[in-house]
Order: sequence, then structure tokens, then C-alpha cells
Amino acid sequence: MAMRRGVDKTESQHGKWTLSSSDEDAEPTPGVSTPWMRLGRMDGVSDSDATVIDDEEFDLSTVGRSKAAAETAERPLPSAQPPARALTGKPVKSQRTSPSAKRPTPPSELGWGVSSSDEEPETKVGCGGIKEEEGRVRVKEEGVREERVRDGGVRDVGVKEESPGPTPKRRRVEECEHRMSSEVAGNSERGMAGGTLDKWDLLGKAQNFSFYLTRVSGISAKNNACALHIKDILSPLFGTITASAQFNYCIDIPWLMEQYPEEFRTKPLLIVHGEQRLAKARLHEEAHPYPNVRLCQAKLEIAYGTHHTKMMLLLYEEGFRVVIHTSNLIHGDWHQKTQGIWLSPLYPRLPDGSPETAGESATRFKRDLIDYLASYRSTGLNEWIGHIKQHDLSLTRVHLIGSTPGRHQGNEKQKWGHLKLRKVLSNCNSSVPNQELWPLIGQFSSIGSLGGDETKWLCSEFKESLATLGPNQRQFVSLKPAPLHLVYPTVENVRTSLEGYPGGGSLPYAIDTAQKQPWLPTFMNRWSAEVTGRSQALPHIKTYMRASPDFGELAWFLVTSANLSKAAWGTLEKNGFQLMIRSYELGVLYLPEAFGMESGRFLVRRDPSLDCKPSVMPFPVPYDLPPQRYGNRDRPWIWNIPYLHAPDTHGNVWAPS
Repeated sequence: MAMRRGVDKTESQHGKWTLSSSDEDAEPTPGVSTPWMRLGRMDGVSDSDATVIDDEEFDLSTVGRSKAAAETAERPLPSAQPPARALTGKPVKSQRTSPSAKRPTPPSELGWGVSSSDEEPETKVGCGGIKEEEGRVRVKEEGVREERVRDGGVRDVGVKEESPGPTPKRRRVEECEHRMSSEVAGNSERGMAGGTLDKWDLLGKAQNFSFYLTRVSGISAKNNACALHIKDILSPLFGTITASAQFNYCIDIPWLMEQYPEEFRTKPLLIVHGEQRLAKARLHEEAHPYPNVRLCQAKLEIAYGTHHTKMMLLLYEEGFRVVIHTSNLIHGDWHQKTQGIWLSPLYPRLPDGSPETAGESATRFKRDLIDYLASYRSTGLNEWIGHIKQHDLSLTRVHLIGSTPGRHQGNEKQKWGHLKLRKVLSNCNSSVPNQELWPLIGQFSSIGSLGGDETKWLCSEFKESLATLGPNQRQFVSLKPAPLHLVYPTVENVRTSLEGYPGGGSLPYAIDTAQKQPWLPTFMNRWSAEVTGRSQALPHIKTYMRASPDFGELAWFLVTSANLSKAAWGTLEKNGFQLMIRSYELGVLYLPEAFGMESGRFLVRRDPSLDCKPSVMPFPVPYDLPPQRYGNRDRPWIWNIPYLHAPDTHGNVWAPS
């Protein structure tokens, strides 16, 4: 949601906020409004009659012409919910003068090299990609031209003897991949001549786990050394894009198109979203100027569900790549927040006529990814399922942990949500001693309704899944429960952040939900990330892990889009007979055995000076361990109540109406 202009024009220089990860499964309290209502986003209303249509079936005549759409934007949507006041959530200037200098525009000569694009022109964007210009919503002409992804030009790069030699483009990608995977110490020594490691050498060290953080504007270059921006991911250095698919929650299409290199902006792009009603119409209007863009709507047939998955599928002339991350496709999520990225290897194309089982990994990643896409039940994704089948994903070392809406029974029950995590953990060959003493850690940016006490869900079915470790796990369950630490920003974390109070708009924990679970803060720990220089970069990343009692080792690590909610992870119904999930989510699980860790554990990076050096391979946990418990004066950030006691880093206070 962009800040209002006019009288509040100076405030707009301090940043933006948006509801970017709401997955509340409780009905909104009458009289307490939410930003997505103001934008026409009615995620809390089941719209099953509209969610089954794909882009090719969408007819803008059903929502009227442009003028009618503009008029509708000024009227509340019809729904079963009571009317609600608009929550502006705007920061109010305190008596202190704010340092409101705008960020500089990057020089054009930076081009499309890796990490040359962290400073970008600020775009005023709301959830769903709604731009505000001079106080009014920009409505485009209706209609979305369609163009199907074409893969006829993709060469078979999986069989070397069929090719006389790599093309210049293929050779360029191979050289970049080789440099990123190089572990030669001489590269490090050579790069240190100028005081810093060469960018590709640094990324190569991070590629041990293919886990990256996003670049953060306003922190030191050292702490951004192993980080990526979306422009880096879409850069020609990673491959020559012939088609791509973007799965996400909040999407600003004009901004997204600017992130692609100019030579790729006309390539077929499929956008998978969960927008409904007016928000969906607006997204189609935003897509209108781009004839290569198709939209595919995810089915949300259970109330209060969201399409929260954040994934890129990139088809290249040289192969195929999967990117699973935690950022919305809006400027604010790639600017000053802590976000996570898993970047797959460059997958080569399989020889023609390969069997269905070809190119599978030891982690069943290929089969799980195909099953996940198939769960959308959308013809628009069949083409991408075909692309996956045609490529060799055998080098994948992570497990896919996804959620998809439904009431899952039988064998389907263990394919999704926290039961999928439980199944994978139960099958791992763990050598962790005294595992009942190993703490569980969950870190997230939003909290759903978890019940009247901890036994209702958090410390029963969900914790049992997190605590599973190997086939003999159950014998430890009744002995001593594993400690549980939840990491979520405090009010002070938000106030002193790079974004200030507006950054709290991406932490949508609501007062009505918090009041129903006063027991939860006893588990909570503040956000602290000195190890990555991101203590002031508010987390939108979501991570879960199992740490040793001294927090020096990890039994596993998960980065995901799933917040702490039953909507995201699922809740058992009918005495455990079925698992009910409301939302789409996606993440990847790291197990030590897949990475050749003989000890069966990951080491934890403790010293920031060890970051990216080739002599060590600790897992890059993005925040400080051990977690820091809330103090007596700490309170969890709640986004829809005022904070007037002290101004933030930009001289603002927070006064939602």
C-alpha cells in the first residue's frame, strides 16, 4: 500500500508498507478494518465460483468497462462481511524533523551485472500491484492479450555428443556456474587484493547450500556480498530466458517487468496469483500493456486462504531453473527487508525419449514439484509440468515442502503441510544424540489464530511434526518435550528498523488475533541479525530449524513462505483422519545427509568474519543464535494499533485509523 500523497507527500519519502503475508484464518472483527479491504482484497471471502477460471477463460466484460471498474473502486465490495472502516496505516509526523532525503537513482551504466541493481526508483505500490498516482487509482483498459509459452527453440543440452560444442550463450552460463561452484582457495586470495572478494567468488561460497539473502539498501557492502537482487536472478549471467513463470501473493506487474533485462521483457511470462473479484480485474488491467503476459488464477475454495507461494520457474536456452523465495513481487520487499532465496542448479535438458522417472533426485524433488503444480488443477500449468519432465533435476539436494488448499485424506494427507515435513523428518537418518534436548526454532512475519492455549495446535500436532527426527523419534516424545523458540519482531525492532513503522505493515499480526492468545508471548524472541548485518532489516523471511542445545549445530533447516498459522501448515480434523489446509505455500528443507555432512549435523556460522570463506562450510543461518527472549518491556508488533510513544528512525509515529 503506498502512502497517501497530497498533505502526506513528505511521508511518502520514508518508505511503503503492504499487507504481504496475511494468512489469518479467523474472521475479521467488525469495526477493525484491514488494508486489503481498502484495496478491494477480500481474502476472507470464499469466491469459489470465480476461482476455478484460468486466464484464457477470464472475460473482463464481467467486471465492466474501464469506467465502471473505476467507479467500482470507490464502492465497497459486496460480501458477507460487515462494512469496515479503512485502515490507512499512515505514519504521522511527530514534532521532530524527519531526515527525508530521497534515495539516489542508480547510474544507468550499472547495467545488468550481478548486484548492480539494489538502488531503484521508488514505485508506489499496494498489494495486488495497484499503483496510486496523485491520489487516484490508475485504471487501465480492460483485456489481456494471450500468448502461450513456446519451447520449440530450446535445444537439447543434456547430450554432449549431439552438440558440436557449446554456443557462446551456453559457454557464458557454464563459465558463470563454474566460477560460482569453484572452491579453490587461490580465487579467494586473488580477490582479496582489493580488500574484498570477487562477487562471483563470494556467490560461489554461498552456493554450497544455494541459500541466499536478498540485498538490503542501507547496510554495509560486506553484509551484501553474498546477497542477490531480483535483477541478478533474472540476469543473462544466469541463463538466456525463453519463458518464465512467477508464482506470488502481491504482484506489481509494471515493476516486475522492469526487473527483467530488456531483451527478456517480451518473452512469454505466466503469472500465477490468488487475486479475486476487483483485485483480479485490476491485475488484468495492469497486464494489458504486455501482450506476452498471461495470468493464471489459483483456486482458493476454502475461506480465508491465500496464494502465498513465492516461486520462479525459468526456462532457458541452456536449461531450466527453479527459484523458491520469500519476497513479494513489489519494490518494498526487495529493498530493506530480510528475505531468503533458494536458487536451484541449472538443470540440463534430458535426451528425447527419456522415461518419466529420468532426472529424479534422491530427495524426490522432481516428483514433488510436479505434484505441487498439478494440485492447482489448471490447464495453464500443464505446459510447465511438461518443461519439468523434460529436464534433469537429479542434482537437487533439498526436499520440497508445500501446502495446497483442501481437506486431504489417506496418502494425500502426508503430501502437504506439516505432515509432509513430519514424513520427511521421520525418514531421515539422524545421528543426533539426546535429540529431545534439541530446541525447535520458528521464525516468521505473521501469526494466525492458534487457539485458546498452546495445546490446541502449536504444542500438539504442529510441534510433534517439528520434533520428529528419524524413525525412532516417538520414543522420546513422552520423556521431555523439546524447547520451542519463536522469533518475531518486537515493537522496538520495528521502530528502530531501516523502514521505521511503515515496515510493520509487512508484519500483519492483528490485535483481535493477539487478544485471543495472550499465552503466545511466553515463547517469543526478538529479531536480532548481527551475524548478517540485518538487525535493522525487518524479516519477511520465514525459517524453521532444529538446533543443538548450545545452538552450534543444526539437525535441519527450512526456508519457506509459510508463516505461523493453521491456514499455512494445516490442522487435523475428524480425529486426525484429514488435514485441512487453506493456503498455497512452498519451501525447501535442508538435511545434512544430502550435503555429505558425516556428522549428520550442519555447523552454525557464529562469526560474521567467517562469511563466505572457502575454508569453512557452516550453514548461513540469517539471524543470531541463540534466540534472545523478550524482555519485560518487549511486546510483539501488532500492526493495527497506534504507537505514539516514540518516533521511529524517520521521525514518524504510527497511527492507524
